[in-house]
Amino acid sequence: MKSAPFPSCICGKKAGHTLTNGMSHAIISAKEMVWMLSVGISTVGKTVDAALFDAYAAAGIAAMEISQKDYTTFDFAAAAKEAARAGVRLWSLHLPFYPFDAVDISSLDEDLRTRSVQLNADIIRRAAAVGIDKFVIHASGEPIADDKRSERMSRAKKSLAVLADVCEKSSVRLCVEDLPRTCLGHSIADMQTLLEDSRLFCCFDTNHITVEKPQDVIRALGARIATLHVSDFDFVNERHWLPGEGKIEWAAVVTALDAIGYDGVWMYEIATACPKTIYRDRDLTCADFRRNACEILNGKAPTVFSRPKVPLGMWE
Repeated sequence: MKSAPFPSCICGKKAGHTLTNGMSHAIISAKEMVWMLSVGISTVGKTVDAALFDAYAAAGIAAMEISQKDYTTFDFAAAAKEAARAGVRLWSLHLPFYPFDAVDISSLDEDLRTRSVQLNADIIRRAAAVGIDKFVIHASGEPIADDKRSERMSRAKKSLAVLADVCEKSSVRLCVEDLPRTCLGHSIADMQTLLEDSRLFCCFDTNHITVEKPQDVIRALGARIATLHVSDFDFVNERHWLPGEGKIEWAAVVTALDAIGYDGVWMYEIATACPKTIYRDRDLTCADFRRNACEILNGKAPTVFSRPKVPLGMWE
């Protein structure tokens, strides 16, 4: 997969140069990592307006994932116009997944399942019309009892096949996200089952699978990974912390992504407000994400300005 270049919005290393904020600095050896990624941030429910695009552009954030709870009245044409003005790419869109009694493509309630498929299909068509070409989808809600898991998986795959047809007709990609806890997609094996249809791709969320290391998931899924959700956690529950605040080995993640030839966006899915699971003295800014990416992609330890919350419960 080859993404469009973002020459002024790249973090990473290139033989002969170190690129930071699009500027060439210290000369590095050709033996060092020859790899670059552009940086993006999910909107995570924020209002998608001129001010948000301007904040991204000012910090050198090259790409946006649109992520809204409800797309009923969302103006895709207006978003595309603002994106073009600001020079920010509409990289992906997160399809709705909550509340589970309103949208769940794995539901055993056939009416709910088919309505969920229709809802997602409509959003895909509307967004594809303005050039968005990657759609992130959750294969299920939760919780899922063990004795219902097989049937829920079957329903999810049936739904994904229909949506893959929709995506194929629009020349876009459907990206199934790995998920935590009892959700479908909570392990490498689960993801491989969900991705048996070769038309499907993966959105790899680094902080969802607790039973396997992120770098192992990356190597197992390989070229099926078309986009990312980057955040850190403690391997207990999803946390969506800034990388460096949790226990993920980021150098190993970068090495694994390089090994599979990933050349998409380094897309953060992290709220700017401090969650109740950690202590920060201020909200995150676009510049914080930019610096975090450049540090990690250049092999440096990320700057951490938070404090851990001890003890930390599962749902605190």
